[in-house]
Amino acid sequence: MPVIFDLDGTLVDPAGGITGGISAALREMDLPVPEQAILNSMVGPKLSDSLLHLANVPTDLVDQVIDRYRRHYKESGIAQSKLYPGIYDLLQYFAESGRPVAVATQKPQSIARLVLEHHGIADFFVSIRGAADDESLGANTASGKVEIVGAALADLHSQPAVMVGDRHQDVAGAMANGLDCIGVGWGFAPDGELEQAGAVTVVATALELKSTIEELDAVRTAALSEVQNDGSL
Repeated sequence: MPVIFDLDGTLVDPAGGITGGISAALREMDLPVPEQAILNSMVGPKLSDSLLHLANVPTDLVDQVIDRYRRHYKESGIAQSKLYPGIYDLLQYFAESGRPVAVATQKPQSIARLVLEHHGIADFFVSIRGAADDESLGANTASGKVEIVGAALADLHSQPAVMVGDRHQDVAGAMANGLDCIGVGWGFAPDGELEQAGAVTVVATALELKSTIEELDAVRTAALSEVQNDGSL
């Protein structure tokens, strides 16, 4: 069973690279910087939406904030990020065992690839899907999480798969594509968010994630075998 991963908060800990970049961009434009809890909640969702609705950036300034943020992120934010404990070993294990993995993130696709390459894990993935590189409001045709997960699933030839993520958008994107979603407890979701959104479970470590994926795979394989056996009677 293939696995589709979210990126920030799931595979990679931004370690302040995202929130710090947003803060710097807002300060440069003499705009108020939200409190840390709000900044943390901006990790994951589409950036333009977060700037408009969480940071209350005026519509006509959103594109400028995004441009400044992206400059900060490329210059220093990516280097601040780090893989969560156990993630590299988990991906290596899946690669060696032949389990296909993909990424579905609302980060612009080209930047997502840069992040994965920076951490030496890009080659583990058969598909890296993200939002459109043009994030400006006027030309923003970026897909939402549902479409991005769907694109990754199509790259996997629409095989039965499972989503892994840290926010409710990941759960919603998975469910809309007929997938279960495993939540990770080390990301940016407030307590209870993933469970309320419908995650099948929330894991605390990469080792627990590995076991949960293998258990789900075994259950699905058994169910499929039972259906096939019933059909042959």
